[in-house]
Amino acid sequence: MSGAVNEKLVLNAQTTKQLKEIVSQCEAMNLSDWGVKRRGRGVSALFSGPSGTGKTLAVKLIGERLGRHVYRVDCSRLISKYIGETEKNLAALFDRAERRDGILFFDEADALFGKRTVVKDSHDKYANLEVSHLLQRLESFEGLAILATKLPSNIEPAFTRRITTVVEFKLPTAQERLEIWKQILSRRGIKLRDASELPTIAKRCKLSGGDIDRVCRNLRRQALRRGNATFDVGSVEKAVLRFEKAGRRGS
Repeated sequence: MSGAVNEKLVLNAQTTKQLKEIVSQCEAMNLSDWGVKRRGRGVSALFSGPSGTGKTLAVKLIGERLGRHVYRVDCSRLISKYIGETEKNLAALFDRAERRDGILFFDEADALFGKRTVVKDSHDKYANLEVSHLLQRLESFEGLAILATKLPSNIEPAFTRRITTVVEFKLPTAQERLEIWKQILSRRGIKLRDASELPTIAKRCKLSGGDIDRVCRNLRRQALRRGNATFDVGSVEKAVLRFEKAGRRGS
């Protein structure tokens, strides 16, 4: 992540700077040059922002940079209705990540790290005990833990107070969208009949990076069917419109 534009990820300068700081903090935790690992307090981060803004890809790139395996956690599947099972699942998860020096990535973290409820019955009381247990494990974890959410206001404040870094992933600007279009069109082997039209597309079509990638995948399928990977600006804008309509129907 050497600047606002990574070979895979396009972000604003502030977000890029914060991601670099996370990598630096993790690298500082180890004295690999001396063949000795020095353990200290772990690093935790909260990635917040709309879908398609690069949260998951950023975690993957951090893992590649650090040379560590990323354990992507489906929070909704980790929770059990049986008393004590959630804690067992959490303990096994944290223990495995620590043994293998891995990165814990809690995707859609709201399900597990959501705000504690007002105690009305024994179920609520137990749910709050689970949150307390998770707080303890997160604090004692000596590796890198990353939480991702679309709505940071849904996260229990007790967690956010313990987070090392909060990183906001914003929807891309027109200039950032232009860079994203260039990267993905090239990666998908798609060409524009008139490349000078690309800035117009980037300005008009206010999509996230993930949505641009989905549009380009659809264009690639069209290209394979017709045996021609060159499109005019009108065809690209129609593909964007079809994608947006399909998204609204599915929402």
